[in-house]
Amino acid sequence: MGPKVIQLDTERREATAPAPRRVTLIVPVYNEEASIALFLDRLSPVIEEAGTLVRIDILFVNDGSRDRTERLILAEAERRPGISLLNLSRNFGKEAALTAGLHHATGDAMIPLDVDLQDPPEVILLMIRRWLDGAKIVNARRNRRDGDSWLKSRSAGAFYRLFNAMAERPIPRDVGDFRLMDREVVQAIRQLGERSRCNKALFSWVGFETEEVLYDRPARAAGETQWSYWKLAKLALDAIFSSTTVPLRIWTWVGMLMALVSLVYSLVVFIRTLAFGIDVPGYASTAILILVFGGMNMFALGIIGEYVGRIYTEVRQRPLYVVRSHHVSDMAEG
Repeated sequence: MGPKVIQLDTERREATAPAPRRVTLIVPVYNEEASIALFLDRLSPVIEEAGTLVRIDILFVNDGSRDRTERLILAEAERRPGISLLNLSRNFGKEAALTAGLHHATGDAMIPLDVDLQDPPEVILLMIRRWLDGAKIVNARRNRRDGDSWLKSRSAGAFYRLFNAMAERPIPRDVGDFRLMDREVVQAIRQLGERSRCNKALFSWVGFETEEVLYDRPARAAGETQWSYWKLAKLALDAIFSSTTVPLRIWTWVGMLMALVSLVYSLVVFIRTLAFGIDVPGYASTAILILVFGGMNMFALGIIGEYVGRIYTEVRQRPLYVVRSHHVSDMAEG
């Protein structure tokens, strides 16, 4: 009797082999027709190299672009696999567009990044390896900001210092939206229903095990930035007022201090009047006090108004964004 031959059931083993894990790149775009092709050409070798580890698909979120951005993305989707497009009905802003991407992405991990190539696609490989080693969040920290002006770089540093001095949960310095988040993290973020959002603060608030990689931030590859200093200042205020009540608490203490100072000054005036009689001069000092306290009151009312306005926005319960259409790739469905 010959030796017993063991035949492996290769077909069954292949059928039960686990599917490779999938990473979805979330790319909000607004009037970025000059950057689409450059972005995808730069991304292609990264996707090919990552193919030994994971599958990568791309979800573009078109935030109401008025140029050829939508048509170019659809044309690229016809000749490149793994490209999906989510069209919003109008321009809702980057925070809303990024939130829409997080709600519709289907990967095992998600990476928001900009299409202007200031977030180098090559860093994606480093983040994926850290994620496969067990990290739930992998932040991409800017080591250098050569692409930013002196004023923008300094104002960004001032914002991080101010925000972290007041916020209950600090955000990592020089870390933007560019990061990898495990699906478990994204599921937690999806439960947060704020209309006035600063996604960077929400990413930090949910917690989870976090690692980071360093990269140098270059200048834009093409096109012009949509972020004016006015928009950046508005985003900074949204971040502060949506993440902490410290500005209100500060004015509570300022009010108490001013009330104490006013009481002491009133006692001084009262005692001096009893001792020396009525002192008629004092118009200039009175006018100065009125102007100073009036300005402080207006400033305090402005801060209160910022919070009241956000309460009004939350109470209306309007959706953060409206989807006009959704073109899904076969890879994203798989």
